[in-house]
Amino acid sequence: MVLKYKNSDIMSENIIPEKIQEVISDVEEKDSDVIQDLSGKSLAELSDLFVSIRSSEDAMSHSKELEAVKSAFYKLLSKLKGENGEESAAGDNPLEVVEQNFKAIYSDYKKERSEYMSRLEAEREENLEKKKAIIEELKQLVEGQEDVSSQFSTFRDLQNRWREAGPVPMQSYRDINDSYQYYVEKFYDMVKINRDLRDLDFKKNLEAKEAFCAAAEKLAENENVVNAFHELQKLHEQWKEFGPVAKEKREEIWDRFKAATSVINKKYQAYFEGLKVQQEENLEKKKALCEKLEEIADREISNASDWNTLSKEIEALQAEWRTIGFATKKENQKIYDRFRAACDKFFARKRDHYTSIKDSMTANLEKKQSIIEQAESLKSSTEWKKTTDQLISLQKQWKEIGAVPRKKSEQLWKRFRAACDEFFANRDANAGGENDYYGNLKSKKRLIEEVQAYQCTEDDAANAAQMRSFNEKWQSIGHVPFKEKDKVNAEFKAAMQEKFPLFAKQRGGQSYQGHSSKSPKDSLIAKYNALQQDITTYENNIGFFAASKNSAPLIQQMQQKIDSAKAELRRLEEKIRLEEEDK
Repeated sequence: MVLKYKNSDIMSENIIPEKIQEVISDVEEKDSDVIQDLSGKSLAELSDLFVSIRSSEDAMSHSKELEAVKSAFYKLLSKLKGENGEESAAGDNPLEVVEQNFKAIYSDYKKERSEYMSRLEAEREENLEKKKAIIEELKQLVEGQEDVSSQFSTFRDLQNRWREAGPVPMQSYRDINDSYQYYVEKFYDMVKINRDLRDLDFKKNLEAKEAFCAAAEKLAENENVVNAFHELQKLHEQWKEFGPVAKEKREEIWDRFKAATSVINKKYQAYFEGLKVQQEENLEKKKALCEKLEEIADREISNASDWNTLSKEIEALQAEWRTIGFATKKENQKIYDRFRAACDKFFARKRDHYTSIKDSMTANLEKKQSIIEQAESLKSSTEWKKTTDQLISLQKQWKEIGAVPRKKSEQLWKRFRAACDEFFANRDANAGGENDYYGNLKSKKRLIEEVQAYQCTEDDAANAAQMRSFNEKWQSIGHVPFKEKDKVNAEFKAAMQEKFPLFAKQRGGQSYQGHSSKSPKDSLIAKYNALQQDITTYENNIGFFAASKNSAPLIQQMQQKIDSAKAELRRLEEKIRLEEEDK
């Protein structure tokens, strides 16, 4: 039999304001003193935190913390899986391994938690049966015909057993407690109990409740209002376990306890009102960070330097976010999702940018490999003019191709340059005709040796004839490489002047490389051909300079030479045209 106890003294103990009771669940859910912001932790840190909490002696009392860690783990895991694209096989995917390890840890915890809750529920059911039995004994004691005075020790024993019985299922707590209080009060009030025994019991109950009052008053001084409030709830439960005090003391002792309770409740309410204000301020701070992040995430970004700079800015904003406490319960998850979305958007764009660059570099790599293969197929060619044009074209294509992966760049360039160098070396050493500049150089050096070896005679006419013969041979040989021209001309002039003192006078100050035997038109054409070859050489050099570091000044200088030579070509073309018209 379960009775609803109506005694006003007992029922008045439920004095926790309704407003405060509404936030109790919030405290239990967030427990801001315990559950931390998990947003900045890695998968490994979350897994270690879960193991650490579970390993504590009172792990089963931290279920909300453990579930919060689990939720953060799987949210981060889902994000990382999305960033990494399609999942790999378990053996090749580190995320899969981390997930499996966490699943095993959580599975063990759930099994242990289930067993704990089953044991706890069984204990509470057992305690409920114990308390029902105590109530039945108390009922029989109250309704019996025996002198209650003789049964007081039995009554006291029932009270002690009740306090030791332990908690019962929540849904049965109020009914079972009300029934107990009903028969306790009835035991005291409905029979003529021995006054001495009753007074003694009242005294003991008063001493206990005075101790509860002192404890509540001490709690009112506690700066940690959350802990104080939780401890107050325990005191209220313990208060109900003790019987009444003398009627003249009941109102006094209850007012004292209620006063201490009221102080704590007001502090608790003020704390949460202040917390709400702080949470509103935190919300505004987080909104401001979100706006900054969203602006950065929407920027047009074109180069790696900007991506790196902005990445550091976002990391700084993330660090600042972690220093800000919770927002309001209603908005906390929403603002975090907004913040996370802005971060994800930026880093997704950054990932797409570098993926695009990677794809472009891969395509460029394939293009340059194709050019290298073409150059290597041409390096042994003896079709000097045709192959020169082909290689120059390949060099121009090479310059137009964008960047390749850094670790491949130098290797590719060396391979391409080696193929080009091999051909141009062979061409310069072996080419004939109009392009045999190195052959001409060899011929002119041999002629200089002939001049140096010539022995003049006493016959001036013969010496003069030999001088003219040497000069005509020199004029007929043709052009030499540009970089060797001044040196070899100086050597010839010095040799001729040493052997033939009249050489300089007869030239009348004209160049020893003049074209007295040639027409003006021939000289112009020779200059034109030489300039064309110079332009080809300059353009070839630009192709090689382009892949070198710090080559910009060299390329600029070479381009200026090309522009100047082309302008000179146009002037020579006009002069040649005029020569043809004069004829």
